[in-house]
Amino acid sequence: MKNITITLDVQTAKWLRMHAAEKEMSVSRFVSELLREKMKQPLEYEQAMRRFLAQKPFELSERTESMPLRDEIHDRSRFR
Repeated sequence: MKNITITLDVQTAKWLRMHAAEKEMSVSRFVSELLREKMKQPLEYEQAMRRFLAQKPFELSERTESMPLRDEIHDRSRFR
């Protein structure tokens, strides 16, 4: 473990002490847990993205008819 010193404004320090107490943790342990979770987020996102991109694409529907054209979809004159 490595000790560090941080400076917080009064409101942040109050919030930190309150939330650490709710979890029955020391402020040091609570900050450590918060930072550990923050560090994992980009890694988890990257892993999820890799899993998603590794999947083969699939058809959304099995229509035999052609899809409407872009102009047909965005034609608002029929709603006037």
